[in-house]
Amino acid sequence: MNTFRTDRELLRQCQRLARSQFPAICQPRPAQSHKGTFGTLGIIGGAEGMAGSVSLSAVAALHCGCGKVWIGFHQPTLPLPLLTQQPEIMLATAEHLLQRSDISAWVIGCGLGTHESAVSVLKSCLQQHNIVTLLDADALNLLAQQPDILAGRKNKHNIILTPHPGEASRLLQCSISEIQGNRNQAVCRLAAKYNAWVVLKGHQSLIASPNGQVWQNNSGNPGLATAGSGDVLAGIIGSLLAQQIPLEQAVYAGVWLHGTAADILAANEIGPIGLCAGEIATAVRWLRNRLSETN
Repeated sequence: MNTFRTDRELLRQCQRLARSQFPAICQPRPAQSHKGTFGTLGIIGGAEGMAGSVSLSAVAALHCGCGKVWIGFHQPTLPLPLLTQQPEIMLATAEHLLQRSDISAWVIGCGLGTHESAVSVLKSCLQQHNIVTLLDADALNLLAQQPDILAGRKNKHNIILTPHPGEASRLLQCSISEIQGNRNQAVCRLAAKYNAWVVLKGHQSLIASPNGQVWQNNSGNPGLATAGSGDVLAGIIGSLLAQQIPLEQAVYAGVWLHGTAADILAANEIGPIGLCAGEIATAVRWLRNRLSETN
């Protein structure tokens, strides 16, 4: 069990901010709850050699409060019988997971790969299921190569894209320096081009809605510049979406929770140097519980 120390005034500031901007994530759990109350997240990715990416995402989703989490590995057979560090997470192949009808939200792309079979999996997820879907990592690279992947989507407003500057440059067919030179313009262009919610990751990540409204996140520190951090963010946002947090609050709050968790870890001498992505999840769990305290 992880117990974190933090300045009381800082914690009060976090509580005030969250309760005013993301009230849906601050509600205490009803006494008569069950695992189905808090949704089921499906995470698809983890091609051969990339099982760690979806595992990080799934663990973060579970610690952020999702009722049930499935991983769908983009492999012919399961690469492992269970996640030994988190056996509560259920495993399937991507093909079998896509056949389920009880998924509340999808995250796709973490370690998915970019082969033709990955294109097929992405298209199946987007066209067979019209529920809220977050595209990250390789799903964004495939979208950059084939923008018409979204053409058959009935409701594009429930699509979230979470590119880092390199992925954003491919999506907009421009240089990374152009993205970084005017991040505000870049995130708006992405939201308009794909008619989707966009999180442009990086220092002070930017979020744009499909109608062009932009919000800047001010939490976080350089400790988040580590392998797997983006996978964790995808899992956090996906978890909130599966819990039926309104989409706008889920995206904003997910980015803020991710950054604030890193700040809490740094305050406890866990980073920023050497902070590991797998350490973020427990700080997110601790923070969500502090936010739901009634006193």
